[in-house]
Amino acid sequence: MPWRNTAEAYGSFAKFLHWSIVLLIIPQYFLAEAAEEVADGSLEQASILGWHKSLGMLVLLLAVVRIAWKVMNRPHPSPIGDVVWQRKAAAAAHGILYLLILLQPLSGWILVSSAGGSVSLFDWVTLPAIVGENHDLHETFEEVHEVLFNAMLVVAVVHVAAAVYHHWILKDNTLRRMLPFSKPRA
Repeated sequence: MPWRNTAEAYGSFAKFLHWSIVLLIIPQYFLAEAAEEVADGSLEQASILGWHKSLGMLVLLLAVVRIAWKVMNRPHPSPIGDVVWQRKAAAAAHGILYLLILLQPLSGWILVSSAGGSVSLFDWVTLPAIVGENHDLHETFEEVHEVLFNAMLVVAVVHVAAAVYHHWILKDNTLRRMLPFSKPRA
């Protein structure tokens, strides 16, 4: 499998970044839910939220690398067929998904910073506060963080549904181009 993208498939690095981000985002919901189930301010909650924040910052880091790789690694796999609206819809969905993947951890960082807390990457590096302590901002970003997650979930479900539609109904290589260890159909 080539390292860089080709016209037939995404390269191994793009696939690695894509699937790493997916696998890091999925547990974020469960960590957030688990943190709400334990006593506020407890060591257990701090530990769960520490993991949540670290994974979020890792998602942010990988998303920035993914976007940089996408920009630097042209040409990317060819768009979907000749149907203009499908190409535009796919480009819009990808753009919105990238934006949400960036905004979600940034909103969490603002949420924590505005509460006077700190964000670290697995206790290796503590990141500076992105904003000053501000109760009203904190309350606002609690909502923003949740709304962004719900929006990301909706767009991700549409993204997956489109990939499944292409694979099972149209029987093209759209999904196979991003699956690890998959080869395009002839």
